Amino acid sequence: MSVQHDTSGRRWIQVEVETPGSAVDVWKAVATGPGISSWFLPNTTEEWVGGLISWDMGPELEMNVVATVTVWDPPHRVVNLEKDWRPGAPPMTSEWTIEPRPSEMCVVRVTHSVFADADEWDEELEGIENNWPCCFQVLRSYMAHFRGQPASIVRVTSPAPGSLDDAWNAACNALGIAGISEGERFRAPDGAPGLAGIRERVPKGPLPYAMLRLDDPEPGIGSVTVFPFENQVLASVGIYLYGDERSAIAARDDPAWQEWINVCLQ
Repeated sequence: MSVQHDTSGRRWIQVEVETPGSAVDVWKAVATGPGISSWFLPNTTEEWVGGLISWDMGPELEMNVVATVTVWDPPHRVVNLEKDWRPGAPPMTSEWTIEPRPSEMCVVRVTHSVFADADEWDEELEGIENNWPCCFQVLRSYMAHFRGQPASIVRVTSPAPGSLDDAWNAACNALGIAGISEGERFRAPDGAPGLAGIRERVPKGPLPYAMLRLDDPEPGIGSVTVFPFENQVLASVGIYLYGDERSAIAARDDPAWQEWINVCLQ
């Protein structure tokens, strides 16, 4: 779905995913601070209309996102308003809806919209749209295998020279997943921090990404992606750990992963 628009000046994109879980379980995952922090980004959410929502985007992107809750209707719909999501941009409304399906499944749908006189913010909206598929696959894996569990997150991002394909190939080779098919095991080679598991998904989409289900150093989920950001290409590795030693391992390995991604992409 590309950017849609109507005669009122509203311009929007919409992304959805079907995920395991009841509406209540999915609501906890996508609308509460502890839930969002378990599959996406560190988050705090004040669970009422007028409450503040804050996402920690990490030091590499040098930005935090703050929004205000405008609709709070558990477990069906939450809407928030971001006034400063980009310098000079009109406010963005983000609407999350949860639609129950048979067999304890739900469709999660997010719609991001702005009001603008022209298409000057369409590229930004398309970038947001293209990044959601990877994040939503982390959500699916979380709901299928680690539902309700807290995570400790290692997320490292680095600029990469060359094209998206160049960055993607470099990241996959360095992580040991190049040529690994869906369902096959992998282990990060020497030079990378310890990481092993199964390549869970080989998706097709506008941006390349890989989903990994981890069993070493702890049970968890891994994601690898590359994407354009402000006239450069970035590569990112996200590791979500759910085992008993998750906090200690994340604190120990975070600096090593940052050093690794800085070196392997050069």
